[in-house]
Amino acid sequence: MLELSLTHRSFCAENANTESNERLEFLGDAVLGLAVTDHIYTKYPKLAEGELAKLRASVVNTAALAERALELGLGDILRLGKGEDSSGGRQKESILADGFEAVIGAVHQDAGWEVSRAVVLDLLIEEISAGSERPGGQDYKTRLQELTAELGLGPPSYEISASGPDHDREFSAVAVVDGKGFGGGLGTSKKRAEQGAAATAWHALSELAISPVQTNSSNGDSQQSEEVGNGQT
Repeated sequence: MLELSLTHRSFCAENANTESNERLEFLGDAVLGLAVTDHIYTKYPKLAEGELAKLRASVVNTAALAERALELGLGDILRLGKGEDSSGGRQKESILADGFEAVIGAVHQDAGWEVSRAVVLDLLIEEISAGSERPGGQDYKTRLQELTAELGLGPPSYEISASGPDHDREFSAVAVVDGKGFGGGLGTSKKRAEQGAAATAWHALSELAISPVQTNSSNGDSQQSEEVGNGQT
């Protein structure tokens, strides 16, 4: 069952008498959706239907599942055809997300609902918790970009560094806004690290505790400082 869940259709095209993971992917997609829906419906009774739908969509989507699959090392063990493999298939979001869903489908077939539900929540609880803080809201990188535009600071950039072996990498990120760095971004992927750094910068600039607009004001523009101080961003 595990081998089947990891078998992409490109492998089947090059190897006779093999079956792809597409049916398990179909099943896993349904299990994922129900497990997340059931959890957030019970866990967040104050969220309206629209907010619940947005929260679920922020967790169960191709990009989010592909990122989690990469963190789990799923791309390294997928059974791909030689052509797909050589063209970067192990990093393609659609293939990774489909593989993730297929593995969940295999777990469900092997162990049933309670176990598959527990596995889904164990793998995605961090994303669910983060999404619940701003259901339907935009991610911190987007929010930071919008805030810096309002403050006239230009778009933020990110400096990334990595440590550890290839199979267990940890990334750290610094968000740079108008020449000033905001750190605090750590994660098992570049995206997570950047989100953490963006969150640090967004909160700092939103609270105006550390504002490059004020520190970079070389001509003593008191009107600009007064506006920022009053939160008129």
